Amino acid sequence: MHRITRLENGLVVITGEMPHRASVSMGLWVGVGGRHESAALCGVSHFIEHLLFKGTRKRSARRISQEVEGIGGDLNAYTSEENTCYFSKGCHDRFDILLDVMMDMVLHSRFDPLEIEKERMVIKEELAMYLDQPQQQVLEILNEITWPDHPLGRSITGTEATVAALQRADLLTYLHTHYVAGNTLVTVTGRCRHEEVVRAVKSYAKHFAPGSAQSFLPAPNEQKAPRLRLFTKPTEQTQFALGVRACSRHDERRYALRLLNTILGENMSSRLFQVIREDRGLAYSIGSSLGFFEDTGTLTIAAGLDDKNLQPTLKLVMKECRKLTERAPTKSEVKRGCDYLIGQMELSLESTTNQMMWIGEQWLGYGRILSADTVKQRIAAVTPAQIRKVACDFLRPENLCLALVSPIKSSRGLISILND
Repeated sequence: MHRITRLENGLVVITGEMPHRASVSMGLWVGVGGRHESAALCGVSHFIEHLLFKGTRKRSARRISQEVEGIGGDLNAYTSEENTCYFSKGCHDRFDILLDVMMDMVLHSRFDPLEIEKERMVIKEELAMYLDQPQQQVLEILNEITWPDHPLGRSITGTEATVAALQRADLLTYLHTHYVAGNTLVTVTGRCRHEEVVRAVKSYAKHFAPGSAQSFLPAPNEQKAPRLRLFTKPTEQTQFALGVRACSRHDERRYALRLLNTILGENMSSRLFQVIREDRGLAYSIGSSLGFFEDTGTLTIAAGLDDKNLQPTLKLVMKECRKLTERAPTKSEVKRGCDYLIGQMELSLESTTNQMMWIGEQWLGYGRILSADTVKQRIAAVTPAQIRKVACDFLRPENLCLALVSPIKSSRGLISILND
């Protein structure tokens, strides 16, 4: 059961009590991410995330990690398109330490100029690492062509140029604009008591400046023909990512889309895996995935394969997509997909960390928490006809974007496959 308290300054505290667990997981969330950034500030949210681990007024970077790891816990963070999350896990009787370290990081980080320069170099190495990973690079290229000249199309990590240009004043201004009470959420799950968590958080909440979430640029949805971009480089395989814009996380069609994704490519039982790997041996791995945002979404199919297998594989992918628009899946196939999604959800939510993530993502995404039972019921209610309908809505040739990282030098013939 989840309990919610909104403090006087707007900061929200949500707990999920799991009294039979030995651990407690905590998330400190801020409603800011890559899509809030201007082109000039691309990567600033991610840069700030890194810097909050680099020392506060009373803790060095080493002491931050030592205090958490020294009690057998762990501490991490991530930046996404719409949120930034700092999260930790430890024994329930060490919650006060986890909370103090994380609040100290968010409220009192020094942004020491020397540490900024060191971390600037670290992030440049991170960028270089991604460029050395074609399977990651192809997804970045896909975002660029799906959302041209829009924050969703830019890298969350930034570029070498933007990271080099960010100054301490830029970082602090951005921090003070977004890391405010009305844009901050604390989630705690595991062996905890709501009243005790609220009381503990209150002692820090007064240090958050007043303020609320900032708006961002709406996602463009106009596309009249397939888009393609080839990045030629010497690699052992061709990596491709085929994407299509889909519905937002608020759209009722998202439940049918989740089942479509499962049937199409989410696991080893899926149509794409069976046809392309098991039946024909064209790729070691192929899969599909979904991403949902405030006002849009994506469905992505990705694989790595031998250059000569690219066109045959793309033709098979398009054939399987077309099948879903022409004929609804069978009831038994939908039942298997439903059981898979519900089973994965149940297994995931046994973890205090995953429970904490569920709460944070639900609250920041919807302003409320949908219970797991409600989501299961909505998934179980999806019909084969609804799955075919969302396939017809989204799997249209004019909506497709194809990104390639490959040693091939020409993309001739690939657009005709997408239009077929």
